[in-house]
Amino acid sequence: MEQQEKIRLGISSCLLGAKVRYDGGHKLDTFLRDILGRYVEFVPVCPEVEAGLGVPREAMHLAGDPAMPRLVGIKTGTDFTGTMVDWARQRMEELAGEGLCGFVFKSGSPSSGMERVRVYSGPGAFSKTGSGIFARIFMERFPLIPVEDEGRLHDPEIRENFIERIFVWKRWSETDKAPAGVVDFHTRHKLLILSHSETHYRAMGKLVARAGEIPPAMLREEYQAALMEALRLKATPRKNSNVLEHMLGYFKRDLTHDEKQEILEVIAMYRKGSLPLIVPVTLMAHFVRKYDQPYLRDQVYLNPHPIELQLRNHA
Repeated sequence: MEQQEKIRLGISSCLLGAKVRYDGGHKLDTFLRDILGRYVEFVPVCPEVEAGLGVPREAMHLAGDPAMPRLVGIKTGTDFTGTMVDWARQRMEELAGEGLCGFVFKSGSPSSGMERVRVYSGPGAFSKTGSGIFARIFMERFPLIPVEDEGRLHDPEIRENFIERIFVWKRWSETDKAPAGVVDFHTRHKLLILSHSETHYRAMGKLVARAGEIPPAMLREEYQAALMEALRLKATPRKNSNVLEHMLGYFKRDLTHDEKQEILEVIAMYRKGSLPLIVPVTLMAHFVRKYDQPYLRDQVYLNPHPIELQLRNHA
């Protein structure tokens, strides 16, 4: 991994074990704290506590219009919306200087839930259509920064996608801002982008080909938006298999007949769901080293995040 310092990742404080919930409890997530925590520097945020609502406090929920709900106390009906919004908007300016590469929100929270938060329209009547007030303001202020909630991260495919994106964001943030830096970044990330979207891969290639004709700031802005839009799309077994078969084309004069058959069989087994992605990728990396293939050696696709996270081990 190339970054010079740890990824800075925003997170709801209760997920790290801080006793900041309304009842004085926490929602510790050991994967986030103990495993992902080896590779990131957390920036914890508890909207309620930081907005001055204290611990313990009255339980709250969202009510009213799902598009712009109010934050109200369940017992007293006290409206805390203004307090939360005023604090959140001020906090955004502070977070803008933190160099965040992503944020993990607390699922279901009326302040920090990313999506599908209950919004009540009456006693016992609700729809799961809302976002927590702080989370909504964060996503509006930083629309490209990768975000997830800890509940969704229990899904191995969503977990892999999110962590891949925060590592890409970190590498992008360290890229030289000159057009040559964008070209180099794209060259190394081509196959990773292709594994998510062939449409974006082709469009971004055309954009980079015009790097010398576009003002540098505009180039970076357009490229960054396309990059994060592409990576939000799921990398499926079919897409990954196509990338792996594409990589085989670089070994036309190198692989023996048996080696080619071996990798094709392994890719086919992965495509059918019999093997995890790590198996064909590891075999491909072996051939890259064995035959010293320079273009593939520099492809981030082969090593987009620390192997210790085991994100490509699910079938």
